[in-house]
Amino acid sequence: MLTAVVTYGSNGPEVLLSASEGEEGYSEYTYADCSIIPEGKDPSEKIESLGKCDPGPSPIVPEAKELYWGAGAFILFALLMRFFLYPRLRRSMDARYDSIRGAHAEADQARSEAEAEVAAYEAALSEVKAEAASRIDAARAALEQERSAQLAEANARISSARDAAAAETAAAHEAIRGDIGSAAATVAARTVELATGRAPDAGAVSAAVEGSMTSGATR
Repeated sequence: MLTAVVTYGSNGPEVLLSASEGEEGYSEYTYADCSIIPEGKDPSEKIESLGKCDPGPSPIVPEAKELYWGAGAFILFALLMRFFLYPRLRRSMDARYDSIRGAHAEADQARSEAEAEVAAYEAALSEVKAEAASRIDAARAALEQERSAQLAEANARISSARDAAAAETAAAHEAIRGDIGSAAATVAARTVELATGRAPDAGAVSAAVEGSMTSGATR
C-alpha cells in the first residue's frame, strides 16, 4: 500500500511516497520517477522513496541571480534618475515655472498699462467735460448778454416810439386846441357883436377864450 506524506519546508511542498514492507512495489522507485534527476545519477537506479529526489527550485524564494539583476536594475535606474532623468525633469519644471512667472509678470504689466490708460482716458474725459461746461457757460453768458442788448435796444425803440407818439399826440392836441380856440373866439366875437351891435376887440376875445380853456383844462 502506497503512503503519501506531504511536508512543507523552506523549499516548498515535498511529497513522499513509500510502500509498506512486504507489499509489492517497496523500494521499486527509480530516479526516473523524480521530477528532476540529480546530476550524476542514473535514471534507472533504484531509490527507497521519492523523498530522496531533488525537489528543484522553490517557486517562492528568488534565486541569487534574480536578486543581483533586480538590485543592479534598481541601482542603474536610481543613477539614471539622479544624474540624467531628474535634472532634465528639474530643468523642465524650472522652465515651466519661469514661463508661468513671466506670463504672470506680463499680465501684471498689461493690467498696469490698462489701468494707466483708463486713468488717462478718465482724466482726458474730465478735461473735455470741463471744457465743454466752460464753453456752454460762455455761450450762455454771450446769449444772455446778446438777449439783454436786444431787449435794451427794443426797449429803447419802444420808448422812442412812445415819445414820438406822445409828441405827435401833443402836437395834434395843440393843433386841435388852436382850432377850437379860434372857432370859440370867432363865435364869441360874433355873439358879442350881435348883442352890442359892434365888433369887439379880437385880441381881448382871444385872451378871454384862451383863459377859459386853460382854466377848464386845469380843472
